[in-house]
Amino acid sequence: MDVMGNPMNRIRSRGLILVLLILTVGALTAVGLEAWRNPQEWNPGDQWRRRPRRGGRVSEPEANPDYRGRFVFTRIRYSSGLSGGFRRRGGSSWSHDYPRADRHLSRLLQELTTMKVELEGTNVLELDNADLFQHPVAYICEPGFWTMSESEAESLRAYVLKGGFLIFDDFTRDDWYNLESQLRRVLPEYRPIEIDASHPIFHSFFEMEGQTIYVPHPYRNVTPIYYGLFEDNDPAKRMLAIVNYNNDIAEYWEWSDTGWLPIDITNDAYKLGVNYMIYALTH
Repeated sequence: MDVMGNPMNRIRSRGLILVLLILTVGALTAVGLEAWRNPQEWNPGDQWRRRPRRGGRVSEPEANPDYRGRFVFTRIRYSSGLSGGFRRRGGSSWSHDYPRADRHLSRLLQELTTMKVELEGTNVLELDNADLFQHPVAYICEPGFWTMSESEAESLRAYVLKGGFLIFDDFTRDDWYNLESQLRRVLPEYRPIEIDASHPIFHSFFEMEGQTIYVPHPYRNVTPIYYGLFEDNDPAKRMLAIVNYNNDIAEYWEWSDTGWLPIDITNDAYKLGVNYMIYALTH
């Protein structure tokens, strides 16, 4: 599958990212564009009070689309064994930003690349669902509250070692310890390795240099860090998973049609998402 397209089209896509966001995801409104690059200068207080009203929390996902050989954004549904998280506000931790974030990124992938993307719905699958092996990328939200049964852990290990790619997003601070514990059950021989803007995942479609990869957390004053899990614990080999620690990239995708979050940072969050998908499909 030609996911990159014509080189000239790729250059134009970079230049038209804002236009495409407006046309395909929704009208974006600039809100305080100054000083967003430094996470330490992000003050969520005023923005949080103006946050758009969210609908009720998701307890049951929408029906998954029939498999038609297209790329489908695939989110993992899990039962949390921990208290807190979005369970305190209703719904489940796995469903934060669902389904709007999933749909918005899917639309952008369709518009920017030559991928055939399913736009009539997205997937929500348990880890031990055999259908997961039809989909090369899986997104796990709020892994600070993520737990697995033994069958799910075995299935996830098989999925990753057969070429599946994982994206962990939306967790901060002490949430790390639960992610680490669950990964140790699945891939005990692997360790998370910190990566920076030099890694190929940040250049697989959009060229992201220096600080542009460090999209600030939308409402917490924390410093983003990226980790990868690699074959043989070697960063020069295939990445098995990307970990967005101290961040919530999908929050930007979800609210991109509201103007609640600034345009330039929303664009960078989308660039990360597109790069992740393209890297996973080409490595």
